[in-house]
This record gives sequence, structure tokens and C-alpha cells, in this order.
Amino acid sequence: MVTWIVLAVVLFALVLLVLAVRPLLTRLPALERAALALLRRQEQVEALGSRAQAMQEQLLTLQRQAEVAQRRLLLIKAKHGE
Repeated sequence: MVTWIVLAVVLFALVLLVLAVRPLLTRLPALERAALALLRRQEQVEALGSRAQAMQEQLLTLQRQAEVAQRRLLLIKAKHGE
């Protein structure tokens, strides 16, 4: 008699476990898609970050070139007496 009660409790626990896990298992494909989308977004952000860094370096170079050109222009104006 005790064996049947223990068996019934174990089966009931297994049924509850299956019912609890089932919604999680049905959401796994959606979670996987979301994880892949997040990975793609992370790659895009990293690419944009490196591109922004390169653009910042180009901006600094252009700024230095503009300063040099401005100094040269001032020298040329000074030579002409303006």
C-alpha cells in the first residue's frame, strides 16, 4: 500500500515538473532568436565604435591640417602687409 502511495506521489511530482518545464521549452526558439539578434546588434555596435574611432582620428588629422593652413595663411598675409 505504501508503495502505491509513494509511486503516486512520484508520478504526481513528475507531472508537475513536466507542466512547469513545458512553457520554458516552448519559449526556447524565441529566446534563441532574441539571443542571436542581440549578438548581431553587439557586432553592429562594435563596428560602429571602431568606425567612430577612425573618424575621430581623421577629424584630428584634418584639424591639425587646418591649423597649419591657417598659420600659413597668416604668414602669407603678414608678408604682403595686410
